[in-house]
Amino acid sequence: MKNQSNQRQRDAVDVILEQWQRERPDLDVSAMGPIGRIKRCAALLEQRLESGFAKFDLTLWEFDMLATLRRAGAPYRLSPTELFSTLMVTSGTMTHRLKRLEIRNLVERVPNEQDARSTLVQLTRKGLALINRAVEGHVENERLVLSVLPPDVLSSLDAHLSVLLQALDIPAERNNSTQAS
Repeated sequence: MKNQSNQRQRDAVDVILEQWQRERPDLDVSAMGPIGRIKRCAALLEQRLESGFAKFDLTLWEFDMLATLRRAGAPYRLSPTELFSTLMVTSGTMTHRLKRLEIRNLVERVPNEQDARSTLVQLTRKGLALINRAVEGHVENERLVLSVLPPDVLSSLDAHLSVLLQALDIPAERNNSTQAS
């Protein structure tokens, strides 16, 4: 740990690791380093992203909903179930959020032509125009955040995070059984 610290600037996680090393020298806390840094980066990234969305009078969840509809392609509509499944929120949360976006005239509910008993959620013209502008600002904001990393480091980070993400996406039971083999 000392060698690594000498090669780079110390961060908040180094302080935590040193405290654990002092208090529990019998415990190998090295896994706390990457996990702590990922968690801290995620929290700080969320703040930066929220700040970027605020320029468009959007929150993170509003951007996510509008972007999900935009990515669906013309006519930019999905069922409420498809939306809440994609966004990993409850149906109750989805209903509340849809109402807020409807009040702002960013989405509307339209009849489902294939099932008269249900409706679809669709971007309005105003919602489409807003998400088109906001996603451009978002991409630029992300570029700016990542600009501190050289291209080769960024590429390597992306590849390594993909491996971790794939491992975390495996249900815990299956992951534990493959490690035991």
